[in-house]
Amino acid sequence: MSETLEYTMIDGIKCFSPDVAQAYTDYPDGGFDLTDRNAENSFWVSSRNRLFKDIVQRYRSPTGKTRFLEIGCGTGDFIQQIVDQNDLEITGSEVYLKGLLYAKKNLPGVEFVQFDVTQGKIGEQFDMITAFDVLEHIDDDRAAIANISAMLRPGGMLVVSVPQHMFMWGELDEIVKHKRRYSRGELLGKLAASGFETKRCSSFVFTLFPLMYLSRRLDKRRDPSHSDEAALARRVTFPPLLNWLLDRLMRVDEVLIKLGFSLPFGGTLLVVARKS
Repeated sequence: MSETLEYTMIDGIKCFSPDVAQAYTDYPDGGFDLTDRNAENSFWVSSRNRLFKDIVQRYRSPTGKTRFLEIGCGTGDFIQQIVDQNDLEITGSEVYLKGLLYAKKNLPGVEFVQFDVTQGKIGEQFDMITAFDVLEHIDDDRAAIANISAMLRPGGMLVVSVPQHMFMWGELDEIVKHKRRYSRGELLGKLAASGFETKRCSSFVFTLFPLMYLSRRLDKRRDPSHSDEAALARRVTFPPLLNWLLDRLMRVDEVLIKLGFSLPFGGTLLVVARKS
């Protein structure tokens, strides 16, 4: 049974796991600075946020307010896309305080809390929980999924995305401290073990997968930089024209998924699941 955590206030934020609020063991400290500066100019962030916004709109509660929790909200770039939806009652959470300080600055009217999802649950039940590119940073992902289930009402929806295919492991995975890349069977099995029924499952970054594969193969010829912000910036920052072109190609994936197609492979795996 999941433990309900108590909080202490730090810098105006409810911290349910203050012991790890500034540990930065599972994500590089400088990654929050880079995300806050570059999120609006990243084809990957823009495409991901457009797609996930559509999914949240499709699967939110059909009547009344949807109590919504984003786990691993970082600097709040996704919440910025949905904050104007009056039928969402939004809470953002992040294990590391630095990301939340950026999020609170960018979105002062939103409730943000700090907690480690492997330690327990916060004392609320939600209608929808999202965890975008979170589980791969966590050693005990089974505990995280179990605690997510405990925070969802029966029938509540979980939307999760993770990096896919271990053969795609490369320098970027090392830099951002991934523990694994998932197979479809692994993720769906872990969700089912915590009482989730899969409603949608699709790969993402399908159109760009050949380029991504080539990039990852070239990675193996380099010495990895494990936590260097400059190395991270080099991997996620592109010239404006190239960024624009990649954004247009990613829109192919967005359209196909919105039309109901389940893409067979890609750099990311996206799952929508219902708590039984």
